[in-house]
Amino acid sequence: MIEFRLPSLGADMDEGMLVAWLVSPGDTVRRGQVVAEVESDKGIIEVECWEDGVVEDLLVTPGPTRLPVGFPLARLRTLDEGTAEEDTPSGPAAAARPEALVAAAPVWPGDEQTIVRHRGPSGPPRVTPPVRHLAHQLGVDLDHVLATGDDGVVRRADIIAARSQAEAGRPRATPMARRVARERGIDLDSILPVRNDGIITSAELTAPAAGVRAAPPPKSRPVGHEVPPVVVKSPPAPQEAPATDKMAAMRAAIARSMARSKREIPHYYLATHVDLGRAMQWLEDENGGRPITRRLLPAVLLLKATALALREVPELNGHWSDDAHHPSADIHLGVAVSLRGGGLVAPAIHHADRLDLDELMEALRDLVGRARTWRIRSSEMSDPTITVTNLGDRGVETTFPVIIPPQVAIVGFGKIADQAVVVDGMIGVHPVVHASLAADHRVTDGHRGGLFLDALVQLLQEPQNL
Repeated sequence: MIEFRLPSLGADMDEGMLVAWLVSPGDTVRRGQVVAEVESDKGIIEVECWEDGVVEDLLVTPGPTRLPVGFPLARLRTLDEGTAEEDTPSGPAAAARPEALVAAAPVWPGDEQTIVRHRGPSGPPRVTPPVRHLAHQLGVDLDHVLATGDDGVVRRADIIAARSQAEAGRPRATPMARRVARERGIDLDSILPVRNDGIITSAELTAPAAGVRAAPPPKSRPVGHEVPPVVVKSPPAPQEAPATDKMAAMRAAIARSMARSKREIPHYYLATHVDLGRAMQWLEDENGGRPITRRLLPAVLLLKATALALREVPELNGHWSDDAHHPSADIHLGVAVSLRGGGLVAPAIHHADRLDLDELMEALRDLVGRARTWRIRSSEMSDPTITVTNLGDRGVETTFPVIIPPQVAIVGFGKIADQAVVVDGMIGVHPVVHASLAADHRVTDGHRGGLFLDALVQLLQEPQNL
């Protein structure tokens, strides 16, 4: 059995919220298939499955609860694995499966959440320390959890099911929306969500009058129901600085990552200028015979040259973790993308050194478009091996970027501008770009960094070979 866990969607991510499942129990999934949507401080990200298998259980219900990275979200069977006997109970046990518990158990809305009291036939359920810790984190009372494991053992799925049931009567809202509602004293039951999935965001709370709906009448308890409800208190809200919109949360996440970088990574910086006379002339000639939709941008030449230069100095391509350097055989270029309204993300173009210029151009166009419409995939956020940032379109001549942990280097480019250049003893005016490198002194030094920039310069003098 394979546990599908909440992945880290960037070095600055500690927790996230499951927004939606795109699969159901019994579905066959393949490696790389998008199976869920998770919201982090940088937006909603499409999460891919890392194994082939069959969905056995969905352990978490989409909703407002924020879960730590590594938290189990689902269980998968391998394609050649049959359903285990203990995982397919029949008779009364089948009705006690977590999904049945969430769907069928009665819940009464109110300021506090309720679950149904249940005692196993052999007394109090038995609980392992990890499951007890999970119950404490989620604020679930173990004395009133339906145990579905053998001999009354409480499973992780039972805790999650109890928590999901407790929240079934709550309006679905993002964590940020809940904070805004709490700060402003807004009843989320009175807010009409505008998203198709029914989740309330902070946008609806900035003008509540535009989306107010009548609060639903209180539900009465079923007649003859003899099982008293037991109160489960919601876990305390994360101790974070108050934020009123997604941009504030994103800025806070970026600040945490950059503060960690400057605190832990001994940076060194190098910069040089690159004569792009030949490259720009070649690009003009190449684009002359192409339709507008297939023309190449100068940024593609810079990205491809960066990827190829990393082959010359491979130690700049990788990660630092567990007090050791882990070089990567694959070159996944993280591309810093500015978002509409502010903020940025740096998802990866995979195997950038293996793509020709047309493939790289298409990958760049696709990545930027999806990043700005919040359709980034988890693999694009979790595995960049180095990042490239280009502020040339903002008129910046030189940038000295900060390394994104756990990467060990970042490359920056400024604007392409005409400058006086000496070539073969003659002064001429050529297009020039300033390239910079910030690297981790635990892994490389200025000598190796200088070799990388020199390789970058030489590659851009022969654009036809990129």
